Amino acid sequence: MSSIRDIPLTTIDGGTTSLAAYADKVVMVVNVASKCGFTPQYETLEQLQKDYEPRGFTVLGFPSNQFGGQEPGTAGEIVEFCRATYGVTFPLMEKTDVNGEEAHPLYDELTQTLDDAQLGGPVKWNFEKFVIAPDDSVTRFRSSTVPDDPTVIATIERGLAQLDSAA
Repeated sequence: MSSIRDIPLTTIDGGTTSLAAYADKVVMVVNVASKCGFTPQYETLEQLQKDYEPRGFTVLGFPSNQFGGQEPGTAGEIVEFCRATYGVTFPLMEKTDVNGEEAHPLYDELTQTLDDAQLGGPVKWNFEKFVIAPDDSVTRFRSSTVPDDPTVIATIERGLAQLDSAA
């Protein structure tokens, strides 16, 4: 594969896509779960989606049940929970392994990225965030970093500036 954007993805409703479909966007990839202490981050993720989508940003949620069994639902239950509880409008992908032998190839690539403490490796918990800029650079934020943290916003803004300069 020539780019992280070429890795095939499956949407929560069984459709196929890839990050190439979002080539004109800054993308935040997040492994999400419905029964986690970080689950309220859905609210802030949705707010980022609303605030920045018109400028070329999207969140992509990847439900994962790998951490404490905190995403046990079916695809339909996950969608219903996200929409009814948090009004989620951003795209959701199929339930995904983010670590281990069955890890999705996207996460195999993303987890090579170092975080602000210069640590890479496996995803440590739900709601870890990876911001992918138009130049395919990746910035990693751990679960405890809230989606609207100033460093996250600055990373989104830098990616949006790349889009603006390319226009």
